Amino acid sequence: MTLGPARALGVLTLAAMVALQVASGLAVRPERFTALIVTLLAASAVAFAAAAWGPRRALAAFGGAVLTGYAAEVVGVLTGFPFGDYAYSDVLWPQVGGVPVVVAVAWGGMGLAAYAVAVGIAPAGWARVCVGAAALTAWDLFLDPQMVRLGLWTWAEDGFYRGIPLSNFAGWLLVSAVVMLVIGWIGGDVRPGRGLLAVYTVMAVMETIAFAAVFDPTDPLVAAAGGITMGAFAASAWRRSWQR
Repeated sequence: MTLGPARALGVLTLAAMVALQVASGLAVRPERFTALIVTLLAASAVAFAAAAWGPRRALAAFGGAVLTGYAAEVVGVLTGFPFGDYAYSDVLWPQVGGVPVVVAVAWGGMGLAAYAVAVGIAPAGWARVCVGAAALTAWDLFLDPQMVRLGLWTWAEDGFYRGIPLSNFAGWLLVSAVVMLVIGWIGGDVRPGRGLLAVYTVMAVMETIAFAAVFDPTDPLVAAAGGITMGAFAASAWRRSWQR
């Protein structure tokens, strides 16, 4: 089986993202790699989506997820809803409305990947929306602890999970559900393909290894919480994908 141009681009950008994540894990200032890692993640996700949906629909779905995530972040920074009281530092630039642009890009890239997981597991309708929202929120079990330790954002009050409040995860579920609705509306009935499942799986594996063995100090709790949760979603989606 030969790779089409879109899938080939997806594979190349995913491989580049993995290499950059390895480099960041060994770097003294890993936060400097964040924007480029997220950009490569998004490029890979869009490329794999384009292979299934075509470039226009893939870009539209990505753009819809980016705008949804950005709107939620702006409201969150200004009001504390729906995530809780938090603020971004000045490390990530550029920022628009107090929100780093790369944060919105991350919503788009992982939103597409989580949607592919949802399609692989659940039938159409609210079940798919709920599974996709939970799969995307599972990623934040890694994301928030990592970004807080790098000083990219801060919470006004300590929460139960590595200083992160429960309201954050409730907010993620809500916003992620809207992201799933937007992507599903644009993507239609066409399945997004296994490339996006690979993006989700690679993120799960890389983050698990990073927290378990690379970061200083390591964090076995986060490695287990994120690895088991994202791993369960990825394994279920892959199993059902190969059964079809």
